[in-house]
Amino acid sequence: MNAQNFDRDVTFEITEAIGVIAEYPTGWSKEINLVAWNGGAPKYDIRDWDPDHEHMSRGITLKEEELNQLLSLLENRKTK
Repeated sequence: MNAQNFDRDVTFEITEAIGVIAEYPTGWSKEINLVAWNGGAPKYDIRDWDPDHEHMSRGITLKEEELNQLLSLLENRKTK
């Protein structure tokens, strides 16, 4: 991986706040939102955010098709 990739500023815009999955005593919360990263198309995004949405943890982003596949897998999951 090229070191220049680490110097690049990451930009984001939360285009839709969908909901809070969990809240922590620290004030941070795990959320699912639609987020446009670096000017790209919004994707479904699950990660922890600070109260002001200025700092975040690592998370996962999903395209619409990927989210639908995840939902399908969870709905069809057989519990033991």
